[in-house]
Amino acid sequence: MSTTIDNALRNIAQPKIAGPQTIPLRFVAAIVAGNALEFYDFTTYGFFAVYIGRTFFPSHSAASSLLLSLGTFGAGFLTRPIGAMVIGPMGDRIGRKPVMMLTFLLMGISVAGFALVPSYARIGIAAPISVVLLRMLQGFSLGGEVGPTTAYLIEAAPPHRRGIYGSMQPASQNLAVLTAGLVGTLLANALSAQQLQDWGWRLAVLIGASVIPLGLIIRRNLPETLHAADDAALAPDATKGDFTPKEHLRPYAALILLGLMMLTSATIGTYIRNYMTTYALTTLHLQATVAFGVTAVAGILAALCAPWGGQMSDRFGRKPVMLISTTLVLLSNFPAFWLIQHFRTAFVFYAAVGWLAALMAIGTGVIIVALTESLPKNIRSGAVATIYAFAISIFGGSTQFILGWLLDVTKNPLVPAYYGTVAAAVGLVAVVLINESSPIKLAMQTQGNV
Repeated sequence: MSTTIDNALRNIAQPKIAGPQTIPLRFVAAIVAGNALEFYDFTTYGFFAVYIGRTFFPSHSAASSLLLSLGTFGAGFLTRPIGAMVIGPMGDRIGRKPVMMLTFLLMGISVAGFALVPSYARIGIAAPISVVLLRMLQGFSLGGEVGPTTAYLIEAAPPHRRGIYGSMQPASQNLAVLTAGLVGTLLANALSAQQLQDWGWRLAVLIGASVIPLGLIIRRNLPETLHAADDAALAPDATKGDFTPKEHLRPYAALILLGLMMLTSATIGTYIRNYMTTYALTTLHLQATVAFGVTAVAGILAALCAPWGGQMSDRFGRKPVMLISTTLVLLSNFPAFWLIQHFRTAFVFYAAVGWLAALMAIGTGVIIVALTESLPKNIRSGAVATIYAFAISIFGGSTQFILGWLLDVTKNPLVPAYYGTVAAAVGLVAVVLINESSPIKLAMQTQGNV
């Protein structure tokens, strides 16, 4: 059965272009569009969670309706590890491209389907059941999306530009957050409350889903990279009969653990930043316009700084960039949040959050690149997908809840600083222990030893 599915996916992904090739940077958008769509959807859902709750989970209690709506969104986190463990290794067996097409297609079905599901008033209990299933399908596809796309970026990039190619993953996510914020704000100002309830939120979701057809077309015409990766020391090829995934994973157990620590640190930092709108409203008691504006400020800075971090890592090595970025985040958390809660002005709030967002963006893309290029190509897709999915599912799905709970219990506005500092410390330990992986840096070290 598995072989039949693999062959079918190979045929769908035809035509293939053989031989080592690189892809133009302008095509990277189509490759990282899956992650971008996830963050667009995440932000859009947050903007319209109240309306979505009323549509599918009507209740006498507004709070209950909202909680059910947010719980439905969280259901997608539960299926991400499953998708990673099922779809990710397929990218190591049959190629990156057919799996990238499969995950993007599943994502398109789930996102567009969610926007088109009739309300509870029209089809009753079938509405919330359909929505939950679609969110779980989206989580499943996203879990399998990151591994093959990241592996593809590293393998298709020129060796001296892997950093900037890989950094497009977080850069696209931040642009998607910015876009979602703009779309949500425009619709909220242009439509009445009833229009937002009836169809406005659906339009916002469909705007994100509109990239699916173009993304599929571009992905279908990309060259395959599984047998064209330019790596110096690879484990036995996945197409050979002696390929046993567990045997090939064992030598990389330490690397996988360090990768999980670094991605956990980056994930917590990212979701703390995503919590800042709620923090501004509920803890700082700033105006709503100021609270929502932080999304744009942080998104712009992070989108600009992520490629710069990748470029610097191509020039100076992955480890120096990760060390500097993580150390500065560690040292900046307390001063930033002290300033935020002490002054409680729009300027200080934007400056502090923007500073942290920029620092985290510089290092996040490099972390993904370092982990991916350190793994051999025959386990790369599955390993990266699984590590990333578990980091996101456990810590991305819990960070904002934990922050809200701790702030409520302790009444201490510096809670995000404590949580972020601990996360940065964990990431810094991993960065110190991981080996350099930049091809340029390794070549320089080799020449120095000759």
